[in-house]
Amino acid sequence: MRREQGFTLIELLVAIVVMSMLALLSWRAIDGMTRTQTLTQERADGLLRLQSALGQWSADLDAVLDTGEVAPVDFNGQTLRLTRRDSTESGLDSPGVRVVAWALRPTAAGGQWSRWQSGPLRQRDELARAWQRAADWGRGTPGAAAAGADSSLSVIGVAQWQVFYHRGETWGNPLSSVGTEVANGGRPAANTMPNGVRLQLSLTGGQGLSGDLLRDWVRPTLEAGR
Repeated sequence: MRREQGFTLIELLVAIVVMSMLALLSWRAIDGMTRTQTLTQERADGLLRLQSALGQWSADLDAVLDTGEVAPVDFNGQTLRLTRRDSTESGLDSPGVRVVAWALRPTAAGGQWSRWQSGPLRQRDELARAWQRAADWGRGTPGAAAAGADSSLSVIGVAQWQVFYHRGETWGNPLSSVGTEVANGGRPAANTMPNGVRLQLSLTGGQGLSGDLLRDWVRPTLEAGR
């Protein structure tokens, strides 16, 4: 008589252990792929936000309009304010003006580099009030930017930021008195548009991007050789 041959208990146990190890290795591989995909997506989203913010930063500086009432660009060490043409009314003979402010504002998630803008302005008193609201917003004053047409947006996490102006032959601190002397009885250089603006950001970790970033902007109407 033929005797049926089967698996022994030891062979079954060995097979179960091997299958368990394969399942564990497969789970780790899938988990690693998921983590990599999540990190890649976070970096892509962070890079897209940063590119949009820097594009808006350059667009604001490109559209600066000197009203003669306030400095076209003003940085007090905390908030950068500027007056720019209102792009929504660019077809008018006398386009409106907007006040725009950039500042590092504290939030529950840490420091956020943020942008504020006023609604379209057509009168001197409107400009003066919007200029003051921009300063109040940058300082985090409660109730700032309360006007209906004003808006603000948190852009990206930043630990600190610095701004430098290019006047004459070098970059310098906007708050320094060097290079702001009155020439030939004209307007003080501190109240005129600089040749260039340098932005330095220290990005915080945990958002897909980190490290220091340097961005230079040059005035489009700057003459060659200056």
